[in-house]
Amino acid sequence: MTPQQYCQQKTRESGSSFTLSFMFLPKDRRDAMTALYAFCREVDDVVDECTDYQIAQTKLAWWKQEIHRLFHETPQHPVTQALKPVVNTFHLQEAHFVEIIDGMQMDTQYNRYADFEQLALYCYRVASVVGLLSAQIFGYKDQATLEYAHDLGMAFQLTNIIRDVGEDARRGRIYIPLDELERAGVTEDQLLNSQASPQTQALLLKQIERAEMFYDKALSQLPKADTKPQLPGLMMAAIYRALLQEIKPDPNLVLTHKVVLPPFRKLKLALGAWFNYRKA
Repeated sequence: MTPQQYCQQKTRESGSSFTLSFMFLPKDRRDAMTALYAFCREVDDVVDECTDYQIAQTKLAWWKQEIHRLFHETPQHPVTQALKPVVNTFHLQEAHFVEIIDGMQMDTQYNRYADFEQLALYCYRVASVVGLLSAQIFGYKDQATLEYAHDLGMAFQLTNIIRDVGEDARRGRIYIPLDELERAGVTEDQLLNSQASPQTQALLLKQIERAEMFYDKALSQLPKADTKPQLPGLMMAAIYRALLQEIKPDPNLVLTHKVVLPPFRKLKLALGAWFNYRKA
């Protein structure tokens, strides 16, 4: 199995909606995104699969060393071997890969976030940085596109947090800022025990409002000249915003269920965005 085949398999196994947009890219950019996504899956799997804190830290430290080898020496892992030509071709930065690992380390250190400032740092590291790297791979001319990519990454991660409130709670994790729980009159135990109430609904609606604000801000910052190169991100935005709209009428549903869109609807949304923005 070649490094690229390994990345393709890793990406397929994830079953993520993100991979849907890769098929619309030219082969070199598609291979680059597949390698980047496989890297994100590898380091995320460390957090998901390692219940022992020290083992997780050791593995993430190894990945930091591997990123150093990727940029300065000879990488050992199939994913970083696949990334080797990518970082040169698309001028990706070492610091961004380290930031992603730092985000994963936050997941091993915290299962609560005191306020949005702390949560925003986590979202930046695990999502906005991926957005910045993706924007470079897709291609852009205007620096404002990086602001768009940053905010779109924030919107995606906030959507994930809303969708996964119940699932995360069952793992003992709360990603909604604790000061916002307190202001809404919601206790940690209510979330951990999936106890729906008018207060939890109001709290979740506030989270949806924030995510929508980041979508609006991101899209308002994308220069027209870079719309076509950034089509994969816009396709994903259409899918993720639709997921948010699916949750919005009854936000308390996420306490007990994981809301998902059927594959056909995701494909329809992606194709709709592709056609709409291609004409822009």
